[in-house]
Amino acid sequence: VIAFICDWIVILLMLLCLASSNWLTADKFRQGLWEHCVDEDAPLPLPFHLKAKPGCYAARSVVYIQGSAALCVVTLLCDIGATVLTGIGLCIKEPTRKYKLYRVALYVMICALSCILIALVVYPASFAAEIEESNRQVWEFGWAYGVGWGAAIFLFGTIILLLCDKEAGNMFYMQKTIHNESRA
Repeated sequence: VIAFICDWIVILLMLLCLASSNWLTADKFRQGLWEHCVDEDAPLPLPFHLKAKPGCYAARSVVYIQGSAALCVVTLLCDIGATVLTGIGLCIKEPTRKYKLYRVALYVMICALSCILIALVVYPASFAAEIEESNRQVWEFGWAYGVGWGAAIFLFGTIILLLCDKEAGNMFYMQKTIHNESRA
């Protein structure tokens, strides 16, 4: 049940992570996976030689941003699928079917964790390669990037909980009854 609740938390965190434009911030400029935003009174020139008025615009067409966005969407979809499988597994009483559903959910969660970890490592590493073109000296990771790490941590915890639950289920269903036939 705790793994199922953690799955729902991961879905919420991934939605926040995907919806925000606060992955990177610097001097009234924000960059996210889908858009970048220029705040009022942003110092010129804008980062990456952008020509824009205050407001939000579609994200720059850079491979690492698009790749990270795609990996985050895959993470969200995989986690939704794993949550459904875990929920069905909670409702099933037959131990072999429950075990199979949990195992498939576990593999889907491992795929989701791999995707989010790749996105969270590639994004800052690739950004560091283009920081010279950014026209800013100080960049900070925004709260949405941290939320992505939070989703990864909850996803890892969910995987551990499913592994532990599998072992507990096997021990429960492997109990043996011993009859004492000797009577005085």
